Amino acid sequence: MSTVQLFATCLVDTFYPATGQAIVNILNRLGIDVGFPPGQTCCGQPAYNAGLRNEAMPVARHTIEVFEAVPGPVIIPSGSCAVMIKHGYPELFASDPGWLARAQALAARTFEFSEYLVDILGVTDLGARWDGVLTYHASCHPNRHLGIDRQPRALLSAVHGATLVVLPDSQDCCGFGGVFSVEHPELSAEMLKRKISNLGLSKAPTLVVTESGCRMHIAGGLSKQKAFQRVMHLAEVLDSH
Repeated sequence: MSTVQLFATCLVDTFYPATGQAIVNILNRLGIDVGFPPGQTCCGQPAYNAGLRNEAMPVARHTIEVFEAVPGPVIIPSGSCAVMIKHGYPELFASDPGWLARAQALAARTFEFSEYLVDILGVTDLGARWDGVLTYHASCHPNRHLGIDRQPRALLSAVHGATLVVLPDSQDCCGFGGVFSVEHPELSAEMLKRKISNLGLSKAPTLVVTESGCRMHIAGGLSKQKAFQRVMHLAEVLDSH
């Protein structure tokens, strides 16, 4: 049995543990053993995105050390955290040859969840079943930085019983953007309103995302509006039967 390591991310670990469990279930059914290094913490993305590079460095070093100690690909249920490791870490350590090499080694074995399923394992049909209508929000980091868009759509298209409909302007930002939503709350709120309006136009009761930040932001907006739609992570839909 091959082995991978799950980097759960802060939001999954704290707010959406069912997403992490769904990933373990799916990979186990594919004959893959999933490790979970207990020393893992934040990847450092919030500090990095806020321009606090010196504060992000020790967090990045810790993450590199934690995953250097375990074998196999590192699977992340969040494109933004994957971007941090694959692109942010090499940038952080660009002037430090020793740490740069270690950062590049981790980056080379790091994959966003849907990317790993489709591009590495060559799997799209996981035997999942969902009797209903789904639509997909293309989160910014995986789509724009990693080119991940067709992979989640291919996986959703293979879900038995599901009807996948188009979300208008699906690639528009939901307004979360990590520290962006804190630094520019008014602008973030307007972007969220537009995303929720487009979800209403799709008439889908379930919005599927690959980013827990987007999930939290959109679900919070829906809750405030007392809307009927729900937001789910791709992994949870793929684990449904």
